[in-house]
Amino acid sequence: MATVTAQSISKVYGGHTVALDDVSFEIPDGEFVVLLGPSGAGKSTLLRLLNGLEQPTEGSISIGDEVVTGTRSDVAMVFQRHNLVESMSAYRNALTGALARTGTVESALTHYDEADKRTALEALETVGLLAEADQRASSMSGGQQQRVGIARALTQNPQLLIADEPVASLDPKAAQDVMGYLKQAADERDLTTITSLHQVNIAREYGDRFIGLRDGNVVFDGTRDELTMEVVDDIYYGEADSAGDVGVNDVVAGSES
Repeated sequence: MATVTAQSISKVYGGHTVALDDVSFEIPDGEFVVLLGPSGAGKSTLLRLLNGLEQPTEGSISIGDEVVTGTRSDVAMVFQRHNLVESMSAYRNALTGALARTGTVESALTHYDEADKRTALEALETVGLLAEADQRASSMSGGQQQRVGIARALTQNPQLLIADEPVASLDPKAAQDVMGYLKQAADERDLTTITSLHQVNIAREYGDRFIGLRDGNVVFDGTRDELTMEVVDDIYYGEADSAGDVGVNDVVAGSES
């Protein structure tokens, strides 16, 4: 579990491209937060800062009492494109999540202790794939592969779980399944989770809290009840909708296609 605090973070690329501008928030232990916003709003940049892959130009991000200065073994990532080794089984892929907690020699030799093996199997059970543990990733559907990706992240025993558009490439049924298992895993472990999504209808179903980004700024931070159609319009389009541009119904419809 981890409290995540962003204090006045800004990220500027090339000295002039502002990806994030004075963003602040605090996420308490165990909260399931969904980042919303159009492409280029700053969602992926924020996730990369949270994961320690990049550093803010100004401000700081803390997990617990520690400032994030680089990648950490207690922060796990679920990727949009699964990033599995397709020739390996679901179990072996899930087990690689333990590599973040082992030394380089053990990693090179892929030695795992019994606790790691048990953790990987429990993670597969959490995402409903224990019976498919021996199945090759290459023979699995996209939704199943993403669930293996969640199991791999859980095997890392993280304090913070980050997911970058985890259902962007999935059909609606698979997307619902993946988000259901992700939410279940977070709830069972009281695991602080931050995920970016474009599908507003799915976001509203599973999120506890929503942070809306547009042009690198936080334009909304609130609960499901506060995430009205008008608020979604503002997150995605600002004042453009009043000029006759597409609105929230188009976003919701697009997320179901």
